[in-house]
Amino acid sequence: MKFVSIVMGSKSDYSVMKSCADTLESFDVPYELIISSAHRSPERTKNYILEAEQKGAQIFIAAAGMAAHLAGVLASKTTKPIIGVPMSASALGGIDALLSTVQMPAGMPVATVAIGQAGAINSAYLALQILALDNKELHEKLLKDRVSKAQKVESDSSEIETLL
Repeated sequence: MKFVSIVMGSKSDYSVMKSCADTLESFDVPYELIISSAHRSPERTKNYILEAEQKGAQIFIAAAGMAAHLAGVLASKTTKPIIGVPMSASALGGIDALLSTVQMPAGMPVATVAIGQAGAINSAYLALQILALDNKELHEKLLKDRVSKAQKVESDSSEIETLL
């Protein structure tokens, strides 16, 4: 079975990353979600990547704050797409995690999304778009979702707009 793997560096990331899982669920895309740290549990992280790939993980989403090495560790252990979600876990407001996640050496790509909540949701959407490359049903769901979002903007505007 194909699925998306969500790996968080800490339990404190769950309150934000739940929106990632919820987004995948809304499109009926299966996922696994675990906590595994690049620093505190490196063997667990390495073993999980291998096991998840064997079970059918197609894309890994890595959420981590501060030094944020989790996405890079995942990238070093698989050729599957990695999406990094920088978390705001320090006095630097997530900028440290953003820089750590986005600054990967050549040949070890990590797609990096926004810090925090928007990044969590966008990581799910990016994973959905990748999966939709060879899944027509999922592609159609994404198109309908875009139409729905555009209609919501128009509806919200009609409630308050003033035009001359």
